[in-house]
Amino acid sequence: MARTKIVLAGEGGHGVQSIAKILVEAGYAANKKVLYIPNFGVEQRGGVSIAFCQIADEEIGEPRFSKGDIVIMLSDRAIDRCSMYVDENSVVVYDSSICHNKPEVKAKETIGIPANQIANDEISARVFNIIILGVVIQATGVLEMDYVKDAMIAALGKKFESNPELREMNFKALEKGVELIKAKASV
Repeated sequence: MARTKIVLAGEGGHGVQSIAKILVEAGYAANKKVLYIPNFGVEQRGGVSIAFCQIADEEIGEPRFSKGDIVIMLSDRAIDRCSMYVDENSVVVYDSSICHNKPEVKAKETIGIPANQIANDEISARVFNIIILGVVIQATGVLEMDYVKDAMIAALGKKFESNPELREMNFKALEKGVELIKAKASV
C-alpha cells in the first residue's frame, strides 16, 4: 500500500495548517484516502504548530504515526519538537533562512532551503507557506499539481477574486517550491 506520512511544523503564522488543509483537499479530489490531524502548542499565537497528514491509495488503518516520510521544520523550536518523527527513512526539509541550526537527525536526506528569504526577496512574505507546499509536492510526488492548484483555488478563491495578483503570486510560489527541490536533486 502506498501511504505518505507528512509532518509540517512551524511557528504560529507560518501557515502549516493551511498547507495541510490544501494537501488533504487535493488528495481527496485525486481520489486518495487522506487524514489530517492539527496540533497546536499551548500558546495561541507564536507557538509551535504541527500538522500531521497522511495521503494513501488505500484505507488508512491508523490515524497516528511515529515517523514521517517527510518532515518539514520551519523554525528552531519546530526542529526541537519534531526530531522525534524522523528516522533513517525520512526526508527532512528545514528553512535555512529561519532556522539557526541544521536539524541533527539521522535521516535519509536533510535539505536546507531558504524559503522565507525567497518569499520576502522575490515574491511576497504572504506566500511563504505556498513555497513550502511546492516543496512537499515535489519531494513526495504524492499528488499531481493540477489537484493542488484546484485545492488552492478552492481554499483561497475569495481572496483571489478580490486580489487577482494574489493568485499569480501563489502559483509562482508553488512553482518556486518545486524548483527548490528539483535544484537540490540535480546537485
